[in-house]
Amino acid sequence: MAEEPRRREFGSFPKKPQKITPIATANGKSDEEFIRDYIKPSQEWTTWIHPLTQKIYSLEFLSSHELSKDDFRTCFGIIETTSGVDYKNSSVGWHPAMKRKEMKSPDLRYILVKDDSGAVHGFTSLMPTFENHEPVLYCYEVHLLPELQGSGLGKHLMNQLITIAENIPSTKKVMLTCFTSNLNGLKFYEKIGFTKDDFSPADRTLRGGKVVRPDYVILSRETAHRGLDGELRTIEDHDSDDIEI
Repeated sequence: MAEEPRRREFGSFPKKPQKITPIATANGKSDEEFIRDYIKPSQEWTTWIHPLTQKIYSLEFLSSHELSKDDFRTCFGIIETTSGVDYKNSSVGWHPAMKRKEMKSPDLRYILVKDDSGAVHGFTSLMPTFENHEPVLYCYEVHLLPELQGSGLGKHLMNQLITIAENIPSTKKVMLTCFTSNLNGLKFYEKIGFTKDDFSPADRTLRGGKVVRPDYVILSRETAHRGLDGELRTIEDHDSDDIEI
């Protein structure tokens, strides 16, 4: 008589393997792997030359936990200088401790703009993530000191983000949040192809008919493949440079 198969104890059935998403894969890569696989530099991408002054700046890509204390402090100061008033005048308010905590988010990556002395003059921060259950690349910050505003560097940095989004499989779009009071920023993003996202907050009509408009807008730009393939598309060059941001 054949031996009766042993019954599995309750809860001992093998678990189905968890599917690892391209977003999780991207966030698990080292900075060197991230650059290699998603920026895919075909030339020396770490150098940028100011078109008017011919001053040379370097671009440095690194994770939030790799930021030095001095660079972190400088980036925070740039945010406060360029956007502090918008924060203070908004319903969100300016909360330094909360902003510092956000800037240290584990999956956040930075592209720092440095002069030849190593001082930070601007930066952008980004994160592959899920927004409203969609895989996206979220641009958390993009800030430039006055001498770099209107130089074309803002467009160059956003092109880097779009390139990354195009090269992470399944990523549907690049997203960001902009204060409605930042008129120059809104014009800049519109110029490079960003439009109001479907999940951006809508106006609210109160009793009595008063319309309350949000003080920020969520903008997005779809990847060329919309998460389906890897075709690359970046911001086209124009005669005029980017607007101050």
